[in-house]
Amino acid sequence: MYKLLMSWDIKAGREQPYFEFVVQDFAPGLMRLGLQPTEAWYTVYGKGPQILTGAVTEDLETMRAILAGEEWRQLCERLQTYVTNFHQKVVEATGRFQL
Repeated sequence: MYKLLMSWDIKAGREQPYFEFVVQDFAPGLMRLGLQPTEAWYTVYGKGPQILTGAVTEDLETMRAILAGEEWRQLCERLQTYVTNFHQKVVEATGRFQL
């Protein structure tokens, strides 16, 4: 399995519409694309990204196809209206917490 790790910060003043977007569009969009969400972390105190999240696919080819697709690009563009400092990387899933 391969995991897509993502992190970002929510734009000030955009918290409510951000959470609505994530629940109504982003998470369902990930699943529609074939990504299975595995975790989401919200940093309340301290340094580091405000949001850390992950999603997996069965194999690297599937992950690459999803990330190269137009639907993924559009989903990320919509997310970026609510967030800053967006980062993503793909790693081999270990079954443990990963950064």
